Amino acid sequence: MGTEEGKGMDRRGFLKLAGLGALGAAALPAGWTLLKPGEALAVTTAAAPGAKRWVMVVDLRKSCPDDCRSCVGACNKEHNIPTFTDEADPKLHELKWLWKTPYHNAFPGTEQQYGREDLEHKQVMVLCNHCVNPPCVKVCPTQATYQRPDGIVMMDFHRCIGCRFCMAGCPYGSRSFNWRDPWPRNPATGQSAKVPNPAYPTRMRGVVEKCTFCSERLDKNLPPACVEACAEKLLVFGDLQDAASPVRQLLKEHFAIRRKLNLGTQPQVYYIV
Repeated sequence: MGTEEGKGMDRRGFLKLAGLGALGAAALPAGWTLLKPGEALAVTTAAAPGAKRWVMVVDLRKSCPDDCRSCVGACNKEHNIPTFTDEADPKLHELKWLWKTPYHNAFPGTEQQYGREDLEHKQVMVLCNHCVNPPCVKVCPTQATYQRPDGIVMMDFHRCIGCRFCMAGCPYGSRSFNWRDPWPRNPATGQSAKVPNPAYPTRMRGVVEKCTFCSERLDKNLPPACVEACAEKLLVFGDLQDAASPVRQLLKEHFAIRRKLNLGTQPQVYYIV
């Protein structure tokens, strides 16, 4: 728009947007600030020299005799993930960090006319992909969702304001929202219900949660709970930066696919087929 009138409209539009931005910033709780342009990307791409890059490899050639209940149960116990059984629809408030879904749901658009029938009908283990370029981090207004230098995409329950922008930004459906208190308090004592793992922090209604690659265990040089519980070694975890690691060897020797790779998120969960 080259006319003076057009320029005037541009200035008015800018001032209007600036006013809305100031109003939004003023509405935030004390101590919180809006991210400046580029700050979310800086959080996403920051990496210390020589940092690890944790990845998960899921071997779809194998199957668990207990339908992966051991590894899912270990994850639920480690992170105090409740199972609601008193609902007419138990899935309505379901919280999922690690679960199974049909192959076609996990890898839409990858059907082959004469592909492996066992693979086409397989149930696939899915979880947060801890993407190299995670859209969930970029859209979080409070940095409750952030990325560690080792690539793990984290969730800070205390900073989460329940806006669910991260859920909208995640193309994998890897996040759950606490529509109800996962561990309700006793009205008489004010104490939370007994949790399986008192060492892991509880959360409240109105926050988002997801897989964190068991960061609290990694910091103690322990493997993720699901990997430790998987007797069939269907799940393999390790440092992609280490050329001698089991995950590097598996990916070097076998063909693997990743979910929705065309989106540019660079998911770090690999599936050997």
